[in-house]
Amino acid sequence: MIKRSLKQIAVMVSAQNDIPSELDIMITGVTIDSRKIEPGNLFVPFKGEKVDGHKYVEEAIKKGAGAALWQKDVPNPPQGLPLVIVDDCLAALQELARKYRKELSVKVVGITGSNGKTTTKDMTASLLSLKYKVQKTEGNYNNHLGLPLTVLGLNEDTEIAVLEMGMSGRGEIAFLTKLACPDAVVITNIGESHLLDLGSREAIAEAKLEILQGLRKGGLAVLHGDEPLLMERIHQFKGDVQVQTFGRSDTNDLFPTEITQLEQGNRFKINASDKTFDLPVLGTHNILNALAAMLIARYFSVSFEEITEGLKTTKLTNMRMELVEGKHGEKIINDAYNASPTSMMAAIELVSNLQGYERKILVLGDMLELGPQEEQYHLQIGEGLNADKIEFLFTYGQLGSHIASGARKVLSDERVFDFLDKEELIQSLKKYLNGQTLVLVKASRGMKLEEVVKALQK
Repeated sequence: MIKRSLKQIAVMVSAQNDIPSELDIMITGVTIDSRKIEPGNLFVPFKGEKVDGHKYVEEAIKKGAGAALWQKDVPNPPQGLPLVIVDDCLAALQELARKYRKELSVKVVGITGSNGKTTTKDMTASLLSLKYKVQKTEGNYNNHLGLPLTVLGLNEDTEIAVLEMGMSGRGEIAFLTKLACPDAVVITNIGESHLLDLGSREAIAEAKLEILQGLRKGGLAVLHGDEPLLMERIHQFKGDVQVQTFGRSDTNDLFPTEITQLEQGNRFKINASDKTFDLPVLGTHNILNALAAMLIARYFSVSFEEITEGLKTTKLTNMRMELVEGKHGEKIINDAYNASPTSMMAAIELVSNLQGYERKILVLGDMLELGPQEEQYHLQIGEGLNADKIEFLFTYGQLGSHIASGARKVLSDERVFDFLDKEELIQSLKKYLNGQTLVLVKASRGMKLEEVVKALQK
């Protein structure tokens, strides 16, 4: 993490005040949460709609913070404390991260995409860790606030940082990539997420391709080669960039030649190696995420032999195709972190094809941010279910009810249940569970369907 004197930090953020010599102390790390102060931290307060973090500055310093930023339009800064006065605390935090990044010798991998970016980040970090000291984005710290905090948390001896870049609208990825200055980037795919904000898949593709704006000259761009929206636009990009592609088709630089679905993962072969790779992650769609990670690993001189070992030890962030066991011995795939039509169909396909279960149940909730056609997207999910492979469907939420409506066209009424009350769903679902049941739980993050998983595990 960043270690600089307070005077150095004041220069980096263009402070509006002078730091007296007696207050020039060493700062170690940055936090925006006064409850998580560690000795020597720089505390950064923000003015929120309900709470103003400036109220906690004195408390943060009493807890051990070395200093704090203070936004100049906030009156009555406490006297005698090590404060750095700035025009805007968020802008100062971002500028501090930008300056710190430029001082580091670290290589950076930037990852974005509509689906799979966190999984690809985890896989990429796992493979690169075989040869390098690696840090990666933790949790969902992938936006205009989280990414600067991640950069400021990098150690000076970190060799490669794997940074996830999320967005909700145009210009956000451009801002993040120009701050991070990546040496290589990945765009996992173009899905339907953010249609509400951007209006079309074409606009989403253009927004994701903003990641190239910060890519160093001659750097590597790894793209989903089966996505024409990406391939059309990459050829129009006028910058100096290497391009490598992954996908299912044999026109890509890296593609699978053989896939075997295992009980708790996948085994596959690829065109570029005679090795067999075991991936302890459910879903054949995750093989594509692995291919993207493999291209990045090869770029940094990790051998295919080393990659075979790295994939075996891959661990994903929680609630992403996470296989857990319920109280009655049922197996539960917890994929409740996020959802789009593309990822939901992939998860349903996985469950449909898994062998060894007498009963398969889907618990699906609202997919958010899909724009004017959101009801139609949900209806299509239900209509696409295979009545021979899925026994029961439980839906949650207003939009989830449209999944149920579509499903009633292919499943009989007694096999489809829709709920607006989560507790009622849980109690009803429990009646259908036994040790030979497989349950998929999936929805957008805002639906908090992990609460269903936790209830089944109690």
